[in-house]
Amino acid sequence: MRLELRGITKRFGALVANDHIDLVVEPGEIHCLLGENGAGKSTLMNVLYGLYQADEGQILLDDAVQEFDGPGDAMAAGIGMVHQHFMLVPVFTVAENVMLGHESTRAGGVLDLDAARAKVTEISARFGFHVDPDALVEDLPVGVQQRVEIIKALSHDADILVFDEPTAVLTPQETDELMGIMRQLRDEGTAIVFITHKLREVREVADRITVIRHGKVVGEASPSASDGELASLMVGRAVELVVAKDEPTLRENALEVTDLEVVGPGGQVLVDRVSFSVRGGEVLVVAGVQGNGQTELTEALLGLQEQVRGSIQLDGQELVGRTVRQILRAGVGFVPEDRNTDGLVGEFTIAENLVLDRTDGPPFVRRGSLQLRARDSFAREKVAEFDVRTQGIETRVGRLSGGNQQKVVLARELSRELRLFVAAQPTRGVDVGSIEFIHKRIVETRDTGIPVVVVSTELDEAVALADRIMVMYRGSVVGIVPADTPRDTLGLMMAGIPPETGPQNEGDAA
Repeated sequence: MRLELRGITKRFGALVANDHIDLVVEPGEIHCLLGENGAGKSTLMNVLYGLYQADEGQILLDDAVQEFDGPGDAMAAGIGMVHQHFMLVPVFTVAENVMLGHESTRAGGVLDLDAARAKVTEISARFGFHVDPDALVEDLPVGVQQRVEIIKALSHDADILVFDEPTAVLTPQETDELMGIMRQLRDEGTAIVFITHKLREVREVADRITVIRHGKVVGEASPSASDGELASLMVGRAVELVVAKDEPTLRENALEVTDLEVVGPGGQVLVDRVSFSVRGGEVLVVAGVQGNGQTELTEALLGLQEQVRGSIQLDGQELVGRTVRQILRAGVGFVPEDRNTDGLVGEFTIAENLVLDRTDGPPFVRRGSLQLRARDSFAREKVAEFDVRTQGIETRVGRLSGGNQQKVVLARELSRELRLFVAAQPTRGVDVGSIEFIHKRIVETRDTGIPVVVVSTELDEAVALADRIMVMYRGSVVGIVPADTPRDTLGLMMAGIPPETGPQNEGDAA
């Protein structure tokens, strides 16, 4: 089935998310929709899937104009969508999830689960998925859950499949498997729209590439285009994609974490006896698929977790048991993984956000009074130093782009006297140009002799920034390895398979 979008425009108030977008996807091709986070890719596909209604434009299938009032209409027309965040019911079986919303019954109104099981078995056999129709979704690995999403779409006879950032929660091996599935679907005549911002994946699997920037189509590219050419289309200027750094000048161990445990509210162990050290002048990247204890580990370093056992020592001083304010005063800078919830106050100005945790004394507060002149001078200096693109320091942070918001967080945290810098997902939701800047500042911080801990689910970023990589799986450390460890080995570690033992798999720096 041939898909054509003509002049699709979608507005949210004054924001134009899609601006007269034209797109054609042919049967039997993988058409990649490439663009930054916030470029309008997912909005466009949500219009196609009936989740949003376009303000202008038309959707055509085999030259026939369509009108979708909801996802049910889109599915009935042969469109399936595999969402970035899975739309599965964890306590249901695979078969129950597949038939959800399309329930068939036998005599007496009894659900025909046998038909759903047969459909799952048939599609699994066809694509080599090896999915048990009676398995509970909550018991399945993430990669298998994604296969269930694909089975759901195919069970409704989808001729057009939309994959929305499908590799965000996959290991490298699972990503490779997904690419193989996409190629197989393409070869059987399915039209595939692949939404991503990862250049490596685009060049590996796409037949055609359309680039979207600020809600508009800015060009098309061939899969043979270089990463630099694609990145330039995405951001509108030349971008340096390689992280430039020299060999580290290592100092003594500055951060020592020993037998750290974090226990959740329900008594579950979220971080399980984790031990590692970080030397001054070193970047340790904590890698792994999201949800394997990385978040809780970083929160424990900052005193944000309540039930913590073990030891966290910074320059010989114990941090476990201290308050967040005490830990920040001890010289810890922290970039949280969710800047909007934990890093910024959207309704506050840039100037106010830059001094959020520094209003208990000089130079910004004297005798209980906020020193506006000192605050504003500091804010103007940091806006210039960190290249925050804004009309002024009185601009509300919530009105900035994701990249500029992250620069505000970075400016605040790197402006204190640091003894440790922790950055969780520092480039999530950030444009390529800002990623370049953020990586540079992280390396500069390391080069001043400060120990740096970075948490990243982006394997390319982990390899580029790290001096060593610590991989976590289900709350435990699988291993600590050099940054030049092969991607295949890192991928296996992310699935819980330890590397071959060696001198750098003991938790200590070389």
